[in-house]
Amino acid sequence: MQKLPVVSGKRLLKFLSKIGYVTVRQRGSHIRMEKITPLGKHKITIPYHREIAKGTLNDILTKVSMWNSIPKKKLIEMIKNI
Repeated sequence: MQKLPVVSGKRLLKFLSKIGYVTVRQRGSHIRMEKITPLGKHKITIPYHREIAKGTLNDILTKVSMWNSIPKKKLIEMIKNI
């Protein structure tokens, strides 16, 4: 597997917005985003922290990959370019 980059919550929100996710609400330091996909409505919570933990980022990218039918490797490359 490809090495995960160090990503902030702000950068991850920007990336997810570019692939079609919309911010629905915020509660404290966590932001809820949604996107209508061919599989249904995907809801995901993003921690708005200075640095997102590797395990959390891995879980987020895995779920985004499954719901959007985009390979995880491609998502990692896309997030590095933001």
